[in-house]
Amino acid sequence: MSSTPRALTIAGSDSGGGAGIQADLKTFQELQVFGMSAVTAITAQNTLGVTGIYPLDKEAVASQISAVATDIGVDAVKTGMIASEEIMQTIADKIREHQLKNLVVDPVMIAKSGAALLNPEARQALTRILIPLATVVTPNIPEAEELTGLSLNSLEQRKEAAKRIVDMGAKAVIIKGGHLSGKEATDLFYDGKEFHTFSAPRIETKHTHGTGCTFSAAITACLAKGDSLLDAVRTAKEFITAAISFPLELGRGHGPTNHWAYREKREKV
Repeated sequence: MSSTPRALTIAGSDSGGGAGIQADLKTFQELQVFGMSAVTAITAQNTLGVTGIYPLDKEAVASQISAVATDIGVDAVKTGMIASEEIMQTIADKIREHQLKNLVVDPVMIAKSGAALLNPEARQALTRILIPLATVVTPNIPEAEELTGLSLNSLEQRKEAAKRIVDMGAKAVIIKGGHLSGKEATDLFYDGKEFHTFSAPRIETKHTHGTGCTFSAAITACLAKGDSLLDAVRTAKEFITAAISFPLELGRGHGPTNHWAYREKREKV
């Protein structure tokens, strides 16, 4: 087995470079993990919105996963944008075939601009096809509401949603608190036994494109290196907080986060 940690992202391509596989690969690199990708769809997008979504054939997705798994190897894998139930089933089949471990499922449904990235059938398929294979699921508030059918206005409601997602078969879930109000952004983690919260000061900025992708990619990178799930989430929280805190101010809309801010912050310590 290689001593170099290896992480695979199975997600859509973002032509603007702020989200999707581009964000994932940047995050893997910054956390010193060798990154690989299986593209599920090509999107035409920038900081102002998504102007085109072009899903790949399921055979193309399957071939990419097998090519990586049978030669280079995979220590952790994450899924992002998956445009159809058919592709989702193909991914699940390949995860089982190659016995891929440390699966991080980011249930990407809506772009920061508001564009739908997942059709209704695929949303329902998530709960029965992919989530049961997950080491951890990383929904934001709207995604957790969509998955569970609950309105998440209180901590108790978020705890109930976390329990329901674990009941779907996931080993753990972290419901991100970025969509909530308050001076802190607090994420709720649940592993089927215990709850933990991870908080950081809320940063007022419109440059948050790709935050969900980046956060889940950081968890994936840490799992690839052998970190515990709790430590992986803790590092991911620090990584995304730094990325949001030092915006690049690119584009005229929701700009991307700063993927090298975490490294620069650590180098200064």
